[in-house]
Amino acid sequence: MAPAAAPSPDKRNIGFLLVPGFSQLAFSAALEPLRMANHLSDRPLYAWHLVSRDGAPVRASSGLATAADHAMADAPALDLLLVCAGVEVQDHCERDTLVWLRRLAAGRTPLGAVCTGGYVLAKAGLLDGYRCTLHWEHFSSIQEALLFPAVTFTTELFVLDRDRYTSSGGIAPLDMMLTLIARQQGLELAEAIAEEFIHERIRGTGDHQRLPLRVRLGHSHPKLEEVATLMEANLQEPLSLDELASYADLSRRQLERLFQRYVDCPPLKYYLELRLARARLLLRQTHMPITEVALACGFISPPHFSKCYHDRFGHSPSGERKRRRDRQPDESEVAPQAGPAQDAPQGER
Repeated sequence: MAPAAAPSPDKRNIGFLLVPGFSQLAFSAALEPLRMANHLSDRPLYAWHLVSRDGAPVRASSGLATAADHAMADAPALDLLLVCAGVEVQDHCERDTLVWLRRLAAGRTPLGAVCTGGYVLAKAGLLDGYRCTLHWEHFSSIQEALLFPAVTFTTELFVLDRDRYTSSGGIAPLDMMLTLIARQQGLELAEAIAEEFIHERIRGTGDHQRLPLRVRLGHSHPKLEEVATLMEANLQEPLSLDELASYADLSRRQLERLFQRYVDCPPLKYYLELRLARARLLLRQTHMPITEVALACGFISPPHFSKCYHDRFGHSPSGERKRRRDRQPDESEVAPQAGPAQDAPQGER
């Protein structure tokens, strides 16, 4: 039996601006939760409108063409517009598109984006003073070209900052939309949607994209990537520093200098971060006993695991499990207010 949704205001109109080369997966991950919300609640909580620049069908990165319901010029009034982009997004920031987005913002329409759509919003100047995210593949190019200095880019899966909702790629838009549905319609409905999609948990804004080392460095270093790959493949039975150096045909001192120079931390600290990140995923996404999680991540002593975990995340592994059980939507943000960016919090960049 479908759960009864919390009392809802009038049906919300959600627009999707399809940019040529958009990610079909990210777009579907954003749209499908709306369909399922209507289905499970047996009420039209949401309507969606596909918009293209000129009203013509738009080809996704897969080559599949998706028909649009409206051109930008005749799009209906919207409660939220999401820009859906993908490959070569920098080639699809036409002036009329940017002008239209600015007009929506001036009319206080909340704006969002999935995958690389945040690039279009940033190009329009609509993310200045905001925190946002986009697919990790674009972090390096934005950083190296010093683009959008007034925008705070983060590695989070999605960011909800006042009237701007941005998500990275893949299935991350699913988590963003489930979070919005939880705020608008209640957590019970959002969790029921997640179950329908066999999505074990609704990831939050505290979850991050896992960036390849070369992206974090801003360039490639073969030896460093080789050692990092070795570390990731040996989390349950960690290799010693001497073993890592030997496999990479480096001396121990060379390996330490390499990490200090390019990663700004000792190799064993970086290794510990990988193991703790893996432990956090297991604690959040499985029901494995904490002792088994510790062993799976290379910690022989549960007390040592608990200390390292607390030092890194500010709470114990058992506290992580409790946070998972007690998770509730943030009621202070149920109705985020639209408006110009002011006192935007500092992000990771």
